[in-house]
Amino acid sequence: GAATAGEPARPERRQLTVLSCGLDGLAALSTRLDPEDLQEVTAACHRRCAEIVERHMGHVAHYGGDGILAYFGYAQANEYDAERAVRAGLELAAALPALVLPPRTPGVDVSLAARIGVATGLVVIGDRTARGPAPEQAVIGATPNLAARLQALAMPGAVVISAETRSLTAGLFNYRDLGAVALPGFAAAVPAWQVLGESDAESRFEALRATTTPLVGREEEVGLLQRRWQQARAGEGGVVLLSGEPGIGKSRIAESLIAQLAGQPHTLLRWLCTPHHQDSALFPAITQLERAAGFQREDSAAQRLDKLEALLATASDDPRGAAPLLADLLSVPADGRYPASDLTPQKRKEKTQQALLAMVEGLAARRPLLMLCEDVHWIDPTTREVLDLLVDRVATLRILLVVTFRPEFKAPWIGLPQVTLLSLSRLPPRRRVEMIGHLTRGKMLPADIVDQISSRTDGVPLFIEELTKAVVESDLLVESGGQYVATAATAPQAIPASLQESLLARLDRLASTRAVAQTAAALGRTFTHETVSAVATMPQAELETALAQLVHAELIYRRGSPPHAEYSFKHALVQEAAYGTMLRSQRQDLHAHIAAILAERFPEMRESDPETLAYHFTQGGRIAEAVPLWAAAGQHAASRTAHAEAAAHLQTALELLRQLPEDPARAGTELQLLIGLVVSLGASRGYASPEAGRALAEARAICDAMGNVAELYAVYHGIWAFLLIAGDLDGAEDMARRCMAIGEETGLAEQRIEGEGALGYILFAKGDLAAARRHLEHAAALYASHDGARLPMLGTQDSLVHILSSLLMVLLATGDDDGAIRVVNDLARHARALGRPFDLAFGLSWLAFYELLRGSYPQALSIAEEALSICREHGYPLYELVTASLRAHALGHLGKAEQVLPVAQSAIPAFRGLGMMHFTCFYLGEVAGLQLNLGNLSEARRNIDEAIAASHRYGDRYFLPALHRRRAEILARDPDAGPDQVAAALDEAIAIAEAQGAAGFARRAAALRRPAPAAG
Repeated sequence: GAATAGEPARPERRQLTVLSCGLDGLAALSTRLDPEDLQEVTAACHRRCAEIVERHMGHVAHYGGDGILAYFGYAQANEYDAERAVRAGLELAAALPALVLPPRTPGVDVSLAARIGVATGLVVIGDRTARGPAPEQAVIGATPNLAARLQALAMPGAVVISAETRSLTAGLFNYRDLGAVALPGFAAAVPAWQVLGESDAESRFEALRATTTPLVGREEEVGLLQRRWQQARAGEGGVVLLSGEPGIGKSRIAESLIAQLAGQPHTLLRWLCTPHHQDSALFPAITQLERAAGFQREDSAAQRLDKLEALLATASDDPRGAAPLLADLLSVPADGRYPASDLTPQKRKEKTQQALLAMVEGLAARRPLLMLCEDVHWIDPTTREVLDLLVDRVATLRILLVVTFRPEFKAPWIGLPQVTLLSLSRLPPRRRVEMIGHLTRGKMLPADIVDQISSRTDGVPLFIEELTKAVVESDLLVESGGQYVATAATAPQAIPASLQESLLARLDRLASTRAVAQTAAALGRTFTHETVSAVATMPQAELETALAQLVHAELIYRRGSPPHAEYSFKHALVQEAAYGTMLRSQRQDLHAHIAAILAERFPEMRESDPETLAYHFTQGGRIAEAVPLWAAAGQHAASRTAHAEAAAHLQTALELLRQLPEDPARAGTELQLLIGLVVSLGASRGYASPEAGRALAEARAICDAMGNVAELYAVYHGIWAFLLIAGDLDGAEDMARRCMAIGEETGLAEQRIEGEGALGYILFAKGDLAAARRHLEHAAALYASHDGARLPMLGTQDSLVHILSSLLMVLLATGDDDGAIRVVNDLARHARALGRPFDLAFGLSWLAFYELLRGSYPQALSIAEEALSICREHGYPLYELVTASLRAHALGHLGKAEQVLPVAQSAIPAFRGLGMMHFTCFYLGEVAGLQLNLGNLSEARRNIDEAIAASHRYGDRYFLPALHRRRAEILARDPDAGPDQVAAALDEAIAIAEAQGAAGFARRAAALRRPAPAAG
């Protein structure tokens, strides 16, 4: 590190930005002013220069008669030293012509101007070149000379910078390319740029700082990336998958590509997945948007919306189009700026994903886009969906998408034409030695140490880098004659045996930062200055010093300046190593402390980021506080239809809840968590998944133990819906009767109506038509007498829409055509009057179903198309599938069977994938009907038999008469079937219909009987 006052400085190698400022005009004054007056003018110029340099955190190393030399990055390095040097140069160029000179120079025509050169590079600094109270620090290397030559090249009032400085400040300023110029003392022409001023871009995407370690052994991979980039620039977008174990160099290769593109016009977009946010929907996109928009904690909602719209303007001509969706994603209140949204959670999720994709496409339309999605093995499911969509679209866009992940992640995109897979292998021994040489800047290590590093790191580049640094920084070696010499015999145990130990040694040598490193590691891979300041148990000044030391040691990186800085560990393994230095009890205490402080200082996290609080409470052993936060995280995710994430959060809550002591409230909490889990598992993995089945069984067991308590109505109703869809109608009937019992006990009209309607539906589906009609008509009467439209909704749709839909099916089967017509009119009128899209889509789907069953195919088609349009507009995936199937079946009966058969067939596995076994028999029967129309009798016969079996298996006996009638139709066309088989099928249809009281179905089956031949 840098020497403190009074200490002898030791030479050190470091990157330095040097500013050379020439004071144009002072030389001319030397012949016109008295030397004493000239000294005052020169001193005034020096003071003004020093003020500017020091304000930009630079250090004036040398005052000359006609200029100054300033260092940025010494004695204290800063991530933005090159930027500060350029800003200081621009201010110097503007300030010197306006300098007010001392009063003893009246009448003297003074025209001062600054010529400024800035260069960045590696130097050796620290040798004293003078003795006395203010000895000057010498800088050895080409950088000071380059800065001086660039200063001589500059015109008065101009700032000229080197290629390295330009790469470190790209995007911050506007430049004029001066080309490669010949400079005295340099063998080759040197690229140079003039800085014209700050960039007028409204926002920029931040990139991680580039490492100074050369990339070794990855020439083929980098070459392929460059070729894919050139293709992307030309409009042939592509995806490169970088796969490899931790530390193999995935991020380093990506950073190398970023550095190589620094001089090319392009946009960089970076999504970082983290291990603690695998269940946080769209976390990578959220954090990237917040950083890119420049959100600050103290910003008002209006300020955040302004910043968001400004960011979106860089990718779209209509930023307010996507702003409401992305503001909701970022939890920024709209405060009336945008029209209120009536989108369903599913539709909002889809539109938000589309808005993110549109932003990416908009950026690529303006400039070629390099997009990095890093550590995808930690990706959340919703971000994964966006990535899937982007991979599908990228081929026609100016985008190179680079995706990095560990081998345990099974990338689904492998094999697509636009996708290239790069599986990174470990470095061979020769390249390991080469990398070690680069890390030591060409100074040789003892051969036995090189061998130990090579063998023990096993060719993993990060291991090589960190272990080599640990050795060089240790007391094992001293520098002598341009090489490192061992201070003692290097036994194997003298070299750390793994990266973990090498990082531990480095942390130990930074003893004053140990507590900060541990706290930061517990906070996560990335943490803010505000957060670490809140939880650290030390004075602020001490914390600032420790963080600066960790940055200087390259254990963490910093973006921005405190108090708005954001830090990130150089690598996930660095964080894990720092975290691993603590005992389990220490980790638990630290997490408990973090949780308590975050909950107190940032109470909004309970709403906006409950999973982070839940994680720390969990790791801190404070399970009781963690459970409701995991539950809130699950509810938050489910409200966005991020059901995979919701299920993970709820499962965690359940596991933790079961660790708590038994108490009277626990069963109720567990039950609510299980019901939420069933819903999210059903939506994300399918209602027939084993996980959903287990959760359902556990929920039913708790319900049975608790009895018909009034509060259990919602639970029983939820289980009723699940069992219904899963095809367990007996179980669903049991739940419906329990709902009715609770409604009778509470006397609540909404529970009585919904419970009786649920039972009526189950009875209709099971073919118990008389009982179904009785319950449904009673439920409809209750609705009318209690003005049911004003009652609280207990399900996802209005009770009467559901009741009338079921009653319509009963009246159709029983042959009450007049009653059915009245219900058709009542249902259509009521569903439209409610003004709710889902109620209308639900009611229309049943009306289309009714028309299809009665053979009114044009009417069925018209109604199904209207319902399908509503489902697509508002995002109702299950009913979109239902109405699309109904539309296909109607078209099939209108002469387009061949066209729609694939659609009808694909719906069956789609329903099963959602776990919807209910009505499977109907859809199979309709497919059989289409195959019959096409003359595919063997397939029709196979499907109708499967449909009848499904009717018995899942309890949908309502459809049995129609299915046996269709079987008779198929047999009648089958040359291998005899008339007796046709008659038997019709007899079965009529018998079942008569047993059910389905006179209408019985008449339709009887109409197919052939008249007996006349006698004689």
